Order: sequence, then C-alpha cells, then structure tokens
Amino acid sequence: MAKSSLLNAANKQLLSLHYAVELQKTAASIGFDWPNIDGVIAKIHEELDEVAAELDEADPMKLQEEIGDLLFAITNLARHLDVDPEQAIQQCNQKFLRRFQFIETQINQQGKSLQAASLDELDALWDKAKLIEKQH
Repeated sequence: MAKSSLLNAANKQLLSLHYAVELQKTAASIGFDWPNIDGVIAKIHEELDEVAAELDEADPMKLQEEIGDLLFAITNLARHLDVDPEQAIQQCNQKFLRRFQFIETQINQQGKSLQAASLDELDALWDKAKLIEKQH
C-alpha cells in the first residue's frame, strides 16, 4: 500500500471490527461503496461461497483468508445498517453464554454430563432456551 494512501486515515489502533468499518467508511468517502444493501448481501454470499470452495482443500491459510473476507463483508453490512459490529458480537457472545449455561443447568438437573448428552438433546435444550428468552 502506498505511503500516501487514503486508507492511512483509518485509525489502526481500533478494535479489528471497528478498524474494518473505518477502512470501509474511508473508501466510501470517495464513492468506493455499494450503492445499496443488495450489493453488500450479494458480496456476503460470494464470500461464503469462497469459504465453502476452500473446504475441500483444507488449507488453513486460505481458509483464514476467506473467513477474513467474509467477516469484512459482514462488517460492511453492519456499517450499512448502522449496527456497531463490536457491540453486535458482544451481544451475541452473551446470548450464547446464557443459552449454553441454560443447557448445562438442565443437563445437570437431569443428573447427566454434557459429554453423555446427545446432540439432539443439546439442540432441543438450545431451542428451549431460545423460546424462554423470546417469552421474556
């Protein structure tokens, strides 16, 4: 990248998802952006297809690169929708934690271990946790 790149204006000290948003906003400031959300969603599908295409190769470096491209595209969707991607992932992490802890509690109350529970049992408890959250 050239020393005088427009993208040097983005703050490299930000968390990675916020830095991605800054890069995208900076590029968008000169018109390098999707004109509507449909282009962003199409790009996400394209990047997801590229991840899927790399699965057969199982090259960890290529997979990492394609996952990065997918995350960047999803971050771009968040930017277009005025959603803070860091807050979104933090909220998702907390939701996952709550639901998984519900599963652990339910399995423990049944006198079982997580390792002894089947995937079907765990999935059913996950769905129950989701339903309970939606009711509150």
